[in-house]
Amino acid sequence: MKHLLIGTATAALMALGSIASAADFKMSHVRPQDATIDVELRAFSAKVAEATGGDVNINIFPASALGDYTTVQERISVGAIEMATQPAATGADRQMQISSFPFLASNWAEARKIYGPGGVVREVMAGLYAKQDITMLAAYPVYFGGISLNTDPVHPGDPSPNGIKVRVPGIKSFQLTGEALGYIPSPIPFSEAFTAIQTGVVDGVIGSGAEGYYASFRDVTKTYIPANTHFEVWYMIISNEAMAGLDADDQAALKAAAEEFEATRWTVAEADQGKNEQKLADELGTNVVQLSDAELSAMAAKVRADVWPQVLEDVGVEWGQAILDKVAE
Repeated sequence: MKHLLIGTATAALMALGSIASAADFKMSHVRPQDATIDVELRAFSAKVAEATGGDVNINIFPASALGDYTTVQERISVGAIEMATQPAATGADRQMQISSFPFLASNWAEARKIYGPGGVVREVMAGLYAKQDITMLAAYPVYFGGISLNTDPVHPGDPSPNGIKVRVPGIKSFQLTGEALGYIPSPIPFSEAFTAIQTGVVDGVIGSGAEGYYASFRDVTKTYIPANTHFEVWYMIISNEAMAGLDADDQAALKAAAEEFEATRWTVAEADQGKNEQKLADELGTNVVQLSDAELSAMAAKVRADVWPQVLEDVGVEWGQAILDKVAE
C-alpha cells in the first residue's frame, strides 16, 4: 500500500509539473478583431498548440489592446509581453526605418527578394531585433502603401505641391515622403488620426495601404491613391526570455509554425491587396485612382532623390547605403 501511495503521489506531482510547464503567451497585433491578421494569427495559435501538445498556448490580443506597437515592442524587449506581430517601432532604434524605406521595392517580386526569407532587409531587421533581446520568427507582408483622402485628389500623379494636409506617422521617412509627393505632412498619433480627419484637422492619411484604410479609416476615405509609397511588412517577434523558457522541441515547433505562417502569407498577400482596393471601391464607393507606370516612376524618382539622402543621414549614411547597395545588386 505504501508503494502504491508513493507511486500515486509521484504521478500526481508529474502531472502538476506538466501543467506548470505549459507556456501561456500573449500575442499583440494592431488590427481590429476579425481582420485578416487576427484570423490568421488565431489559426497560427491553434497550430502551435497542436504541434506542441498544448505546451504553448498563444492568446491573441487585437486592436493594440496591450498598448501601441512601440510600447509593446519595448515590453517584449524586457519580457513583460511575450509576442507580437506588428510594424517595427523605429522609436526604439532609428535604424529600423530601413524596413519602411520609401519606394524601396517597386513590385511584389522585388519585395519578396528584399523582405522574404534570406532577403537583405529581413536579415538586417532580425539583427536589430536581436540587439533588443527579441527574436524575429517571421516576416508578414501586408501591402504596398498608398494615400487615403477624405476629399477629391489634386493632380494625384504629379508630385508637386497640392495644398492637401495629411496625417503621417511620427517617422521621419513618412514625413519626408509626404512632403516630396506634394502634401503637407502632419505627424499625428494613430489613435488620434481618425478624429483628426473627421474634424477636418487633416484631409487624409499617408502611411498605410488599402487594407489598413478599409479596417480603420473606411468612413473617411473618399479617395484612395495606390502610389506604392512603401512596402508594409510586419514582423512576428518573441522575447528572448519567453523563447528560452521553452524546451528544444517546443522551440522547434514554434519556429516551424512561424515559417509556415509566413510562407502561406506570401502566397496570398498580393491578391489580398487587390481585394481590399476593390472593397474600398465596391462597398464604400471610394474613388480608387489609377496611376500610370510613368506617374509611379516619377513619384518614386522624386522621393528617392529628395528623401533617401535625408533618411540615410538619420539611420547612418554608411550603414544605410551599404544595405541599399545590396538591395540594388
